[in-house]
Amino acid sequence: MSYVADLHTHSPYARGTSSQLTFENMALWARTKGIDLLATGDFTHPKRLAETQETLRETGDGLYELDGVRFVLGTEVNCSAEQAGRHRRVHILVFAPDMEAVASINSALDRHGKLGSDGRPTVHLTPRDLLEALLDINERCFIIPAHLWTPHFGLYGEKSGFDSLAECFGDMASYVPAVETGLSSDPSMNWRVPSLDAVSIVSFSDAHSLPKLGRELTVFRGKPTYDGLLDSLRNQAIEYTLEMFPEEGKYHHAGHRKCGIRLSPQEFAATGERCPKCGRKFTLGVMQRIEDLAGRTISTRMDEDELIHGDDGRPSFRTMVSLRQIIAEALGRGLETKAVAAAYHKLVHELGGELRALTDAPSSTIGQIAGERVAEGVSRARAGNVTISPGFDGEYGRVSIWPETDA
Repeated sequence: MSYVADLHTHSPYARGTSSQLTFENMALWARTKGIDLLATGDFTHPKRLAETQETLRETGDGLYELDGVRFVLGTEVNCSAEQAGRHRRVHILVFAPDMEAVASINSALDRHGKLGSDGRPTVHLTPRDLLEALLDINERCFIIPAHLWTPHFGLYGEKSGFDSLAECFGDMASYVPAVETGLSSDPSMNWRVPSLDAVSIVSFSDAHSLPKLGRELTVFRGKPTYDGLLDSLRNQAIEYTLEMFPEEGKYHHAGHRKCGIRLSPQEFAATGERCPKCGRKFTLGVMQRIEDLAGRTISTRMDEDELIHGDDGRPSFRTMVSLRQIIAEALGRGLETKAVAAAYHKLVHELGGELRALTDAPSSTIGQIAGERVAEGVSRARAGNVTISPGFDGEYGRVSIWPETDA
């Protein structure tokens, strides 16, 4: 048994998010995408918690349900505190098995921050102390460090992060079951870091709007229950993760956006840590941080199903471009146009969801429904036959299916 999960979501009460992120809309888009399990998002916010209690139905196994889509009680917090002589800001995903645990968590965290100010609240606790407090409330609570490598809020980020889980969590490190890759890295990059061997490598969307749900996903093996999810995380029981091309993430390479300078690790080594135009320090990219902490190289291979495997038996992954982008490029239309929306909804309706269209549906079937150009685009994306301009210093990268000469 397997199921598809996106466990990093938000509500309208988090800064920078869409007002359309209601549970009804999230359930509708989850069915459109082919997602079985979502996080509720933002249960620390009083209004989101009230909506959770009013809208979702308990399933009796630690999860909740609406319109055929399951939800796990989840939120994201910003841990902001002094640790090891530095002020650190680290984003952590928090999960709870029931409403009683959520009530106790919110009561405890309210003493360390203003929960009603943001769906992603700042709490003045170290990640280690947060984890200890959660386990004291209920030993079935668990955490996942969010977007592990991003410079400003990732646990391994260069601005305020750490060099290992042990450095961050100390005696509590063994209670961390998984880490989230973030949009600027993929599992193979994380496999290079030996200190991550003992944890699951998972990927989720961090969606701030409905269309972004499922842009990264994890397909778990096991039962779609709260305890089943926790067991899968603890034992790396993962079929595969679905990833954006990591170069598309906005912190993949080092650089300085204001001066328009982007550097690969090799270029960074030759240039140094300061911008030659203005003298300011570069924002270190995810690739550079991984180079700094990596203890080995990793060989990968793609099998006939377009799954990417490493050489050590870790769960596989695949990279993909969003179906709406593929259609937009194929049609030569804007991403938000009616023509693209119509083709998208026709394809996912007839194929049973975006995930199936991107990963499993035969190219011939896609061509019959949406045209040969769309089918070719999906085939190119599956094979990694794309053109990429990597992101850096807060600017998203650009992935193109067809080079300009083929457009």
